[in-house]
Amino acid sequence: MNRLQGVLHRTKIGPIFSILHRYKLLQILIPAAVIAFIYWEGKNEFQRIDWAGTLHTLHHMQPATVLFLFGTALIAVAAVSVYDFVLRRHFRIPISLWDTFRYAWIANTSNSVIGFSGIAGAAFRTFFYRKRKVPMQTITASIAFLSTITITGLSLLSWAGIFDILPMQMVIRVHPWTIFAVWGTALYLPAYVVLQRTAFYAKWLNRNLPRMNGATITASISASLLEWACAGICFWLIGTCLLPGLSPADALGIYTVSAITGLLTMAPGGIGGFDLTALLGLQQLGYPADKTAAVLVLFRLLYYLFPWMIGLIVAATDVAMYRDKTIDPDDENFESGLNSWQRIWHFPNQFKLVGELGVWSLGKLVFASGFVLLLSAALPGLLYRLHLTDELLSAPLMRLSHHLSVIIGLLLIVLSWGISHRVKRAYQLTLVLLCAGALFTFSKAFDIEEALFLLIVALLLWISRDRFYRISASFSRKRAALWGVLTLVFGYVYDLIASGIHPALPHPATSEAKLTWLINPKLNGLVAITGIVFAWLLLSLILLLRPSRLVNKGASGEEQEKLRLFLEHEQGNLLTHVLFAGDKNFFWACNERVLIPYSIIRNKLVVLGDPIGPKERISEAIQECQRFADLYDLSVVFYQVSPSYLPIYHENGYRFFKLGEEALVPLGAFTLSGKRMTNLRTVKNRFDREGFYFEVSMPPHDNQLLEKLRPISQKWLSGKKEKSFSLGWFDESYLQLSPVARLTDPAGEMIAFATLAPSYDNDRSISVDLMRHLPTTPNGTMDQLFVCLLEWAKTEGFETFNLGMAPLSSVGQAQAAIREEKIAHAVFKHGGYWYGFRGLRKYKEKFYPVWEPRYLAYPRSVSLPILLLELVRLIARRP
Repeated sequence: MNRLQGVLHRTKIGPIFSILHRYKLLQILIPAAVIAFIYWEGKNEFQRIDWAGTLHTLHHMQPATVLFLFGTALIAVAAVSVYDFVLRRHFRIPISLWDTFRYAWIANTSNSVIGFSGIAGAAFRTFFYRKRKVPMQTITASIAFLSTITITGLSLLSWAGIFDILPMQMVIRVHPWTIFAVWGTALYLPAYVVLQRTAFYAKWLNRNLPRMNGATITASISASLLEWACAGICFWLIGTCLLPGLSPADALGIYTVSAITGLLTMAPGGIGGFDLTALLGLQQLGYPADKTAAVLVLFRLLYYLFPWMIGLIVAATDVAMYRDKTIDPDDENFESGLNSWQRIWHFPNQFKLVGELGVWSLGKLVFASGFVLLLSAALPGLLYRLHLTDELLSAPLMRLSHHLSVIIGLLLIVLSWGISHRVKRAYQLTLVLLCAGALFTFSKAFDIEEALFLLIVALLLWISRDRFYRISASFSRKRAALWGVLTLVFGYVYDLIASGIHPALPHPATSEAKLTWLINPKLNGLVAITGIVFAWLLLSLILLLRPSRLVNKGASGEEQEKLRLFLEHEQGNLLTHVLFAGDKNFFWACNERVLIPYSIIRNKLVVLGDPIGPKERISEAIQECQRFADLYDLSVVFYQVSPSYLPIYHENGYRFFKLGEEALVPLGAFTLSGKRMTNLRTVKNRFDREGFYFEVSMPPHDNQLLEKLRPISQKWLSGKKEKSFSLGWFDESYLQLSPVARLTDPAGEMIAFATLAPSYDNDRSISVDLMRHLPTTPNGTMDQLFVCLLEWAKTEGFETFNLGMAPLSSVGQAQAAIREEKIAHAVFKHGGYWYGFRGLRKYKEKFYPVWEPRYLAYPRSVSLPILLLELVRLIARRP
């Protein structure tokens, strides 16, 4: 039968491994489910809101009022940094007061917008503190301490509600279950006071550092109270501007219950739960739905979104100024300093994301720039500016600037993906578009604020220009479709806002195409522009971001000839012969002294076997290949590596998964004599006695022989397609390079054949490659063919014969084995329904081979279950 490296596909165990990855989705699915439940419960409330009226209300607020509220929100956000000053003093963190404030701002605002359960804030703090050489034990202790004190202030406000100091009954009447949430939050403070005096707290949360004194505990609780009180006051001040007569007590009471509800969702900023609870609470006071919605939208913008954008600018500037001060999250000392809860939440993976903070922040800022341009185009400028532009600028110029602002905004939204992935052409185009966007938004209606923001982002982008070096990045069709849909959604939202805010003012939507153009499109200018922009965006993505995309073009005839010459002075391995199949790409490293064969699957560069070349050059070659792959945003993984090279892979940051064991028969000790070989000897004698004939033909082969082999191969396949990558397949040009062994029955009809794969190691070892037979062969045919092959190879002077792999053999048997390998062991023991794992191992053991393990080497950043599924696809891909 075919070599069994492709068994992962044939056994259908991919879905089993995919289960390992699903539990990670719970971090997103659980909050999403809670948000969906809340929305379902309150959808009637949301549907009652006149969102166009809400936006109209926001747009007609006085600029002085908005600036006052924004300043208040910034003060409220700045108050959260008091936590970090308390931590700095207690843990003696050696950073300046200004750095403490900056890092706190970045961590807190990012955690509010993108962080689940405080993970993002912890990751950001760790990243910045490690840059300043703060010991890992101190960092983990401070973060663990911070995670326990943030709710204490909200607990105090809950007690205020329980004792009717803050009115909460208007919310609790609507949702009686919230009383239990309020009581649970209130009881957290006394529980915390008791917990922090225990040995458990000292060991696991305080990391055996000096015990918290009364002053530190008081300061921490006060900092938490300050955070929640300032946020509540900010909520009240925004409310008083739109909801006359809203008292501070009512606003704080509603805010407290809403914040508690938001915490239960585990979503960033409590989005969904907070908003619905606050909406219902304000409406219970008699305020209209569109006004209360305006309060929530303005609170989200001023307290969450705009401070986060400021944090992104600060983060991008910080990383641009200190980009040489990097740390290695793969360092063993780094991981050993992590808390157990950090490992549970996959903290190193979160840290890797934050490690790209500068470029990641720039990507989000570019996305925000596109959104700002769309919003600026949809919302008319201030009236006095419109009068001024009417006098200074012509109407055609204003309309042209307006349309170009929309197109540039949509393009920036798409290009933000390329910025986040360090694509050089995306950087170049984005820089041009930001400057053009600033010009057009200024000429549209003298929107100085938007133009200034775009220019600041362009400046930060230019400062970080050295970080954009990639030629292209992996971009699947699914992702392209997602971005296309996202672009249309933003275009639709733009039209919705522009149509609903002020229909009398000029914008691309005509009176016939306000909200119904998507349902009942007409051949008007808006539909035409939308189609052109959509096509332009997709074309830009394909042509500008992927000009030199790395593809599986395979090895040409010239490259295969170069491989033959290379193998004359360098030794190959058991997988080298498969390289002549022509489906692998060749990467030549170390001035063409090391060969690395690979194929591309999604965003992975998968290397087949160990690199070929001098062993002392392998580590350098791996690093060169990693740099090459990084130009295309690909991760390098090594498939079926041998044990002797594991230290080299480990030095280069790789982890390992055992794929199985390869059966290597020492031919010097192989004989059919002796008691243990009785069964094989009986089979051999029977076939010889009945007149079966074994013969090996050396290449080149005549066409008649190949035509006789073809029907046997087709019947063996039974309509299934050939595998590739680590396997050979029935191809005449490929078969012409291999010895062919065949077994003929007494009537002269060929019933089975096998192709042999030399290892190019001075004829020391040889492997079985294709092995196929007719469905009607007599029992013992495969035993006879194997025995004859082993005897022939021994006669030819080979030292080792490779019978192929026993997949999942001896995998995950140890108690300390990794989780994925333990599952693989369970599949090996009980997976007979899909494939005879144990039977295959037992069959090969009758030839008494030496079992040599084979591994998958993969970077820490790669998800193993997903990688295994991708390897199944790669091996199953039609050659």
